[in-house]
Amino acid sequence: MLRLLLIDALSAVVVLGLWYFYFARFNHRRGALVLRWVESACSSRGRIVESKWLGASRLQARLGLGVHWFENARVIVSLRPRPIPLKWLFSLWRKQKETLTFEADLDYAPHFHLEVFRHRWFSHKHSHVESKSGDWAVSRPGPVVLTTRTHWTHELTPVVNSLMTSRGHNLLTVRFRPESPHLAATIPLEALSDEQAAASFLTVLRELAAGASTHRQ
Repeated sequence: MLRLLLIDALSAVVVLGLWYFYFARFNHRRGALVLRWVESACSSRGRIVESKWLGASRLQARLGLGVHWFENARVIVSLRPRPIPLKWLFSLWRKQKETLTFEADLDYAPHFHLEVFRHRWFSHKHSHVESKSGDWAVSRPGPVVLTTRTHWTHELTPVVNSLMTSRGHNLLTVRFRPESPHLAATIPLEALSDEQAAASFLTVLRELAAGASTHRQ
């Protein structure tokens, strides 16, 4: 009986070990692919200088950019924790996205803290609602800003306007702060895999940086 338990335990260890190394390698290949997407998005204006893994599912890379708005630029790729089965299943259950976060310092540090989260709500018509009813008025509103700020300063307006009017509709979060890094923006990885969306990646970031510095000009 004890022998069978030992055999089962060793078998489980071997299976988990094989699982870990296979999916760690899978994540490494995917991370390398994402960095190629980033270089493609930057086109001739930037390249990957160096990269390192922060665990089995997080990759950090330093960017060398030829644009004057960004300094100490880097990207952090967050992949699903595939090498650890329980964490992977938990991330699937929570529908967590694989993301890329761009962080950089600006020429001028912003004097404000701002964190923007993008949310989308969808509604579905209930089966008991009459589609031909004349009592419904349908409208298509533009973006709505919900803020926790009690005072809206004038220097925030260019940043929010840039975010709402830019082509960066795939951005999940954007953060500005006086401390380094001054700008952090997160997008889902699937946005980078689309060639057209990836081409506008750096452009959107430049628009946000320009909006943050508008009040200084």
